[in-house]
Amino acid sequence: MYYIKKSIAIVFGSIFLAIGINAFLTPYEILDGGIIGLSLILYYLFKLKIGLMIIVLSIPIFIIAWFKYRHFFYNSLHGLLISSVVIDILKPLRDLFRFNPMLSSIIGGFFVGLGIGIMLRYETSTGGTDLLAQFISDKTKINVGILIFLIDAVVILLGGILLSAETLVLSIVAILCVGITTSYITSIHR
Repeated sequence: MYYIKKSIAIVFGSIFLAIGINAFLTPYEILDGGIIGLSLILYYLFKLKIGLMIIVLSIPIFIIAWFKYRHFFYNSLHGLLISSVVIDILKPLRDLFRFNPMLSSIIGGFFVGLGIGIMLRYETSTGGTDLLAQFISDKTKINVGILIFLIDAVVILLGGILLSAETLVLSIVAILCVGITTSYITSIHR
């Protein structure tokens, strides 16, 4: 029964994540942090598929996870693959909605946080820089939350430099909404 619930959580989490990215973040070149954010930058600059780039950029991290964090590898692989495919399948949502950019960053951050939070509740995720931060934390003893924040900040700053100041501001709002929503969803008792 647990694995059925986990599978449902991955599917619904992936759908919410894909809605947030495609319907709300991409129309205004808004970023999320981590691997998703790097994939969004590649999409905005070169029109590369977001989901495919998430998989490609995650390969080195998953290789590390295979050798150092086998539990995280198995728990995150499904989330990575399913969410990446769903993000690319739901690409048509990019032209469906048009809100003002600030509202779009808030709603997009909410949907992304909802998707990530649902997956985390069932001990799965899209992997990415969270696994990298865990690896660095184990080696340096720096708090994993601080490392995730620093990695996300670097991605957002890179996007601000490569894209625009508006991208930077809207992305900061979006990742705050992602963080708040994810924290709330993961704190709810089952």
